[in-house]
Amino acid sequence: MEEITELLESAKTIAVVGMSKRPFRDSNRIGELLINMGYRVYPVNPTIESVHGLESFPDLKRIPEQIDIVDVFRNPRYAKEIVNEAIEVGAKAIWFQLGAEDAEAERMAREAGLEVISGHCIAVEIRRRGITKRLKVS
Repeated sequence: MEEITELLESAKTIAVVGMSKRPFRDSNRIGELLINMGYRVYPVNPTIESVHGLESFPDLKRIPEQIDIVDVFRNPRYAKEIVNEAIEVGAKAIWFQLGAEDAEAERMAREAGLEVISGHCIAVEIRRRGITKRLKVS
C-alpha cells in the first residue's frame, strides 16, 4: 500500500464529490481536514453554492484545474458516472470512500489508467501513514 502514501504526499488537488454543508457528515469533516492539510479542495455538489468558504462545483468538468484525486462520497449507483467524468477531466486517481465502492466502476477506472483506492477512508489513511500538515500549495 505504498502507492497510497505516494499518492497522498504528491497530490495537490482533491475534488470531494458529494461534499455536504452539514457538519456532522463525513464528507464535510473530511473535506475540512483536507483543506487544513493544505490540499486545494474542490467541493463537488450541485445542490450547494459553497462549503467551508469554497465554491462548490456541480460536476468535475467545471473545476478549473487538473485534479489529482477524486474523493467519492456518493451512493455507489453514481460511481460509473463519476468515473466517466474523472476519466474525461484527466484525474490521476479516484478514491471510493467506505460505502461508495462499486466493482464495475473501479474496473472501468483501472482500465482507463486511473489509480484506484477503494474501501479505505482517506482521513484514516492520512493519520495511519503519519502524513502531517503541509504548506499551502499554490
